[in-house]
Amino acid sequence: MRATHRGLAMTAAAFVLLPAALAGCGSGDDADEQTATPQRAPAEEAATRSRERVQAYLDAMTAKDVAAGRSQLCAVLHDGFDAAATGPNGDFADHFQVPQATITDVRSGQRGQEVSVSVSVTAGKSKVTRPLVFTVTRDGGDWCIASEAPGGNPATSPSPAS
Repeated sequence: MRATHRGLAMTAAAFVLLPAALAGCGSGDDADEQTATPQRAPAEEAATRSRERVQAYLDAMTAKDVAAGRSQLCAVLHDGFDAAATGPNGDFADHFQVPQATITDVRSGQRGQEVSVSVSVTAGKSKVTRPLVFTVTRDGGDWCIASEAPGGNPATSPSPAS
């Protein structure tokens, strides 16, 4: 009989202590920090990270910094990039200069975020401006450029104010 009373006493003590133990879950500084710093929505995060990756690549093209350009690409593209980047038609070819490169649009696409750009390239006295579209995706825990292709989406204009 004593064992039964002891068991009941321990069970009762557990029920009394349980609310106190659970009260600490999810409270305190961490909860306050999360409410004070709201998380970005996934779509906003994707657009921001994609824009950052492409801008870093464009900056690397302008500066002729091959290593910085390569670091923006997904790992599966590194071998092809290494073989072509400084070749006659590569983005980092010596005879090309990139006086202007502007991101014109960022939107969600079928394979990731599509970042459209307008790139001006000079070679000697010739200047050409071409639209390109970069596809940016997540590779593991990081964002990277998965492809670059001619074309792009038209620039989106802000909606008129009411």
